[in-house]
Parts: sequence; structure tokens; C-alpha cells
Amino acid sequence: MSFWQKLSGSTQSPPRVSLSEIVWSWLGSFLGIAAVAYINYKIFAGTDLVMLVGSFGASALLIYGANKSPFAQPRNLLGGHLLSAIIGVGTYQILPQHPWLAAPLAVATSIAAMHVTRTLHPPGGATALIAVMGDAKIHALGFFYVVMPVGVGAAIMLLIALVVNNIPKNRSYPQYWF
Repeated sequence: MSFWQKLSGSTQSPPRVSLSEIVWSWLGSFLGIAAVAYINYKIFAGTDLVMLVGSFGASALLIYGANKSPFAQPRNLLGGHLLSAIIGVGTYQILPQHPWLAAPLAVATSIAAMHVTRTLHPPGGATALIAVMGDAKIHALGFFYVVMPVGVGAAIMLLIALVVNNIPKNRSYPQYWF
């Protein structure tokens, strides 16, 4: 197959999802992000702690909107975020004066590590990048960034996904744990 043939695609776009699926995806995403945002803006307001990171938006899409995807399963959600956070913080600490190098190194290494550990979770790449490119508040957390906001935030979103995704009869989550 030529390069140009590959660019034309090999399948058709998937069918539309039902209104019910859209509503449950919306509700789960709203509740999951609302819980983490509430802690960030109400409980930790005025502190140096942060709870809400951008990569959680992409995780919400997966665990509430594409909950059957292998990328959305608990192993991937937690493992991908935690592993990427460790790599991102470590990379930043080794190369704090060279963020232009630390950023791609953290993301690429996170992707490779998630492949090796079977915890591929695309938002994990953003979690690693945030550890490098984040503001002074993020950098001040050091490896605590792995625990909070990343670990605790992902766990809160997982708990909400376990409840919301199992309320309707036509949805179930998770597909597997390990």
C-alpha cells in the first residue's frame, strides 16, 4: 500500500451514539470534573496545593464517553497517569534549565513506559507534559504531584465513573481491572 493510499483511510466513520449515551457521558464528565474542581477551588483555595490538571479533561472523555475503550479502563487510567507523572517530574528535575528538551523527553518516555506496562492512557502524555511545563505551583509539588493532584484526582474520577457508568442498564464499567 502506498503512502497516499494509507492517507485515504481504511474504514468508515463509526455510527452516532444514542441520546442516552450522550446524556450519561455528559453527566459523568460533569460530576467527575466538578468533584475535582470543587476540591481545587474551594478546599485548596489560598494554598499552594492544586487538584485540577488539564489532562483530566481528556481522561473524562475516555472514562465517561468511551468507557469501553482499553485506554479508559482503571489500570490504564491510574497506571498511565501515575507513571507519566513520575516520569514528568523526574525529567523536569533533571533538566529544569532545558524545558525545550525536558518536555519531549518526558512525553516520549511516558508513552514508551505506558506501552511496556500495558497502561496506555493518552492523557498520561499530557500529565507528563504538565509536570514539565506547569507553573511554579506544579514544580513546587515535586514528586508529591504524583500523589496529588494526579493520583487522588484520577481516583476520584474513577470512583464517579464506577457509579455513573453502572446506573443505566445499557452501560457497564469497567471492562476489566488488570
